[in-house]
Amino acid sequence: MNESRIAELRRTKGWTQERLAKESGITVRTIQRLEAGNDASLESISLVARALDVQVGELFQSVQTPNFSQAVEGLESRTRIEQERRDSITQGIMMIFRGVGLLVTFGTVILGTAGGVGWYVWLIIPIYWGAGKVLLDALMRLSLDPKLDAKYPLSVPSRDEDS
Repeated sequence: MNESRIAELRRTKGWTQERLAKESGITVRTIQRLEAGNDASLESISLVARALDVQVGELFQSVQTPNFSQAVEGLESRTRIEQERRDSITQGIMMIFRGVGLLVTFGTVILGTAGGVGWYVWLIIPIYWGAGKVLLDALMRLSLDPKLDAKYPLSVPSRDEDS
């Protein structure tokens, strides 16, 4: 049995077991088992650590099971690697969006200054950057994020508020 600090960390935040379960996305029963020192999946432990805003190793005062101890130590590394991979995919998609946007902008400028088209051609630029960004965000949240959640369960969506 492992000596857990989860109840202590939870109380420090002023949270109930139900609140921790909600914030971490796992069941209250799993929280109860973890607080009692019973083993749980590494993914559940990672979700609790993320919700409490601590490193996984900080959830336990001592770990009695050697294999579990080694797994906990390796979890931080796995989490970091999965987050880097997820962020790389997301950043790649944003780079494609910006690259296409630059082509649209330059193409519109060339078309608009060449003459023979109406003023409305200039609307293409704000439509692409405004509506395109909204559509891209919606596609990311509704389609890509669930797939990345399944592929990289230890990662979380990262959003550039500036992009």
